[in-house]
Amino acid sequence: MRHADPHDAQEVVADTFLVAVRRVDDIPVDPLPWLLVVARNVLRNQQRAARRRRSAESALERLARVARTDGADEAVAQRDAMLVALNNLEPKEREALLLTGWDGLAPADAARVAGCGKAAFKMRLSRARRKLTALVGGHTTVREAGIAEDGPRNNRTAARRTR
Repeated sequence: MRHADPHDAQEVVADTFLVAVRRVDDIPVDPLPWLLVVARNVLRNQQRAARRRRSAESALERLARVARTDGADEAVAQRDAMLVALNNLEPKEREALLLTGWDGLAPADAARVAGCGKAAFKMRLSRARRKLTALVGGHTTVREAGIAEDGPRNNRTAARRTR
């Protein structure tokens, strides 16, 4: 009752005694401390399940909002252009963007993962962001962005085009 509302407390007690019945041979001579540990574990499991449920519900709500969006075709086209643009970056630049943007790492941590110094990683990340912005720009489709759909460009060809 100290750690949960009355309804949840009743469930914790019921689950605790269910565990006790199943593990009757494991119960020590003084059962109270053992039962309190089991109850704490049951409560933690319920709290984790509730967090996962809330997370799943919020993800479903986000998906429902995206599905209701009238501009879903435009969003798909923008994602397609972004993915193709990412594919046109150098592998190290793409890795820099994905480590920070997708994996959520701070530049110092991402630099360790990438196997380079923090300053070098920040420069790589800045260059990658500039190139990605230039490739995608404000365009909504791959063709509008002028991005090759067949994979990464030859670096020499790309360099000649930007001169």
